[in-house]
Amino acid sequence: MQSAKTSYWSIKREKFSYDLKKAGKMKTCYIFLLPYAVLFFTFFILPICTSIYYSFTYYNILEAPRFIGFQNYINLVLQDEVFLTAVKNTFVIAVVTGPIGYILSFLFAWFINELPRWLRTVAVVIFYAPSIAGGAFQVFSILFRGDAYGWLNAILLQFGLIDAPILFLLDPRYIMTIIIIVTLWMSMGTGFLSFVAGLQGVDRSMYEAGYVDGVRNRWQELYHITLPSMKPMLLFGAVMSITSAFNVSDVPRALAGYPSTDYAARTIVTHLFDYGFSRFEMGYASAIATVLFLTMILCNKAIQAMLRKVGT
Repeated sequence: MQSAKTSYWSIKREKFSYDLKKAGKMKTCYIFLLPYAVLFFTFFILPICTSIYYSFTYYNILEAPRFIGFQNYINLVLQDEVFLTAVKNTFVIAVVTGPIGYILSFLFAWFINELPRWLRTVAVVIFYAPSIAGGAFQVFSILFRGDAYGWLNAILLQFGLIDAPILFLLDPRYIMTIIIIVTLWMSMGTGFLSFVAGLQGVDRSMYEAGYVDGVRNRWQELYHITLPSMKPMLLFGAVMSITSAFNVSDVPRALAGYPSTDYAARTIVTHLFDYGFSRFEMGYASAIATVLFLTMILCNKAIQAMLRKVGT
């Protein structure tokens, strides 16, 4: 047993020394990677570590941080009822818009991939536009406006379906449904583009080989050839879909107001925004951010583990 352990560590040392020698021969590559590594550490790793540290403190910007242990997390779970409402709303939005948006993004990309090249370019622009359209919120604000001049209210009044305008963006019965619809409509983002690029990159000879091996229809072609060939794009699209689903904030604040009626549109990110930028309780806001960060990592890992089994 002792000799086995010795040989194991000797192999590890040899591998480590080999990796060092190999790294020494690639100094130029590391020099080119250095600017990105510095930016990544400065604007990603360092803020995360700082936020985790502040989550264990009472920090209001004006005073020096004071260490209070897990008190912020205890208050989040046991005393902050609005946070629990925000968690429920966030998970409802994520469960509905995440998978549905992910599937729709792939299906639209798959359908668009069959179009002629010039028509495919136009379709990609049309489907990607909602995610970058700055005036989208204004359009939906007019659509769901709570008076007779709102487009939806005007249609319902014209056909006699209602007697008085409905306050769609102020009534808790409608707020979440509207936010989910708008978020889903705006979910055609980077993941959609990655699917389009992935479909374009699949080797066409694989389809010919598949038909020789017994593939008889497009669905078998999709499952046995297209999906296994697009695993990196599928994983990237899943990460982007989950990240956007858990980071919903602009849509509720733009449509339902801030704060929304009875906190019906409160999400974790809007709750974080409230404590971080309105109340300046940075320690408490950092605890919210840490909980959200860990939740997103766990969900990403779970989704990636499932997607790795596609086509195997």
